[in-house]
Amino acid sequence: MRQTIDRREFIQRAGGGAAALLLGQSAVRAAQGARPNVLLLLSDQQHWRAVGFMEDFFDTPRLDALAREAFVFENMFCTTPQCSPSRSSLLSGLYPSKTGVYGNGGELKHRSIGALLQDAGYHTGYAGKWHLGNDPRGIAGWDKSRAQGGSLPNPVRNFDYSLPEAPGLDEWPLSNWGAGFIADAGKQRKPFALVLSYTNPHDVYHYRRHEADAKTLDAVPLPRSWREGKFDGKPAIHLEFMTADQGIVMHGQDAVEWKRYRDCYREKTKLFDDNVGLVLDEVKKRGLWDDTIVVITSDHGDMDAHHKLIYKGPFMYDQMMRVPLLIRVPEKLGGAPPRRVKDLDVVNVDIMPTLLELAGAAPPPCDGISLAPTLKGKPGQQTRPFVIGQYYKKQNWTNPIRMIRTKQYKYNRYLPEGEELYDLQRDPDELHNLAEDPKHAQAKRELAAKLDRWIEENDDPFYSLKAEGGPMGNTKAQTLGMPSLKKE
Repeated sequence: MRQTIDRREFIQRAGGGAAALLLGQSAVRAAQGARPNVLLLLSDQQHWRAVGFMEDFFDTPRLDALAREAFVFENMFCTTPQCSPSRSSLLSGLYPSKTGVYGNGGELKHRSIGALLQDAGYHTGYAGKWHLGNDPRGIAGWDKSRAQGGSLPNPVRNFDYSLPEAPGLDEWPLSNWGAGFIADAGKQRKPFALVLSYTNPHDVYHYRRHEADAKTLDAVPLPRSWREGKFDGKPAIHLEFMTADQGIVMHGQDAVEWKRYRDCYREKTKLFDDNVGLVLDEVKKRGLWDDTIVVITSDHGDMDAHHKLIYKGPFMYDQMMRVPLLIRVPEKLGGAPPRRVKDLDVVNVDIMPTLLELAGAAPPPCDGISLAPTLKGKPGQQTRPFVIGQYYKKQNWTNPIRMIRTKQYKYNRYLPEGEELYDLQRDPDELHNLAEDPKHAQAKRELAAKLDRWIEENDDPFYSLKAEGGPMGNTKAQTLGMPSLKKE
């Protein structure tokens, strides 16, 4: 049971013990040398514009404040818009086709960043949503843990610690656990690496419980693609998702209901922001702000009413594939002045090698690229010519998709059928599918060839995958070779 203290006792402890606490942690930092602490805060289902500093509809004051001190990578992509596969990529630095975690419920069987940082001498902790199974190799590496959706080693229910609880802060126990870990880390003669994995704004799935008055809903803006987007000319499974799968709760509803959805999504994003504030305040209170690298990102996005779609599903729009990424490297640790990074494509497989290099450890072979040169303002930043995205299944409905994205174009290939091609420079909202436009046939051929080359070079089993099931569960499984598209 969590130990609680009253306000007077809390103040006495904080005031009376502050000098000793900071003195002790200064000694710890001296023993650590220049090695940073690492704090990774992960949201669930937050697209890249679902932050106030990108779109003022969203209310995220703590993330906005951090953005002023951090590198903000505006072109940050997940490997796949699904929880488990994307998390497997973030923690291992590998694409889902290599981790083998294709859909939700898969097991990570590769060593994670926790094990690698533990090997490098870090005191490691993980709390919150895990969602990656119980394989011994995958779950190894955490000195302390409190996971949901899987069993991690060395579980600790809670620490003897208490944060000031805020009304409505439904993930407060996770933040409290994180604060306890940070406080406990001061007793260790080694730097800490802590991952806190939050549920929100994923709880938008409960939007029908969301209450808002008519005035509030009237002020909620609906995106351009909601007003102008059409299902005609798009892969058929987009509409099928809305008419026969989870989207059925919203399809055909009036604008007020769509606004209710967006308002709920904003509220759930604000809850994540509130919890971020609690944890960052704890780092500062412990005198560790200038000794700690802070990373904030999400596993994938949410359609958030764009293209008249909700939740996540078999589509590769930017609302699915692009997520926030904020990284603060203190100047004391060699960090360059903060800035918005608009000219560098980043994928969540980059997190692992970046943090290992910043921690002074050599990353293993992986699909990721270290961002350390950019974060430290040094030359030699490696770049990628394009971004690859993968999609496999949603529950029992399997629809393999691959995406290739350059600065100008995005090309998506669906199995058993379907293509999309968007000119992102002229059509950033992805309204006009140019896959059948003769004027863009050459661009499509070039992108298709690059995609096939990547699939072959990376042993991606895309063309051997099977489509099966469907929203109604009545589609027979079929082997998908799709030779006509592959040759084109």
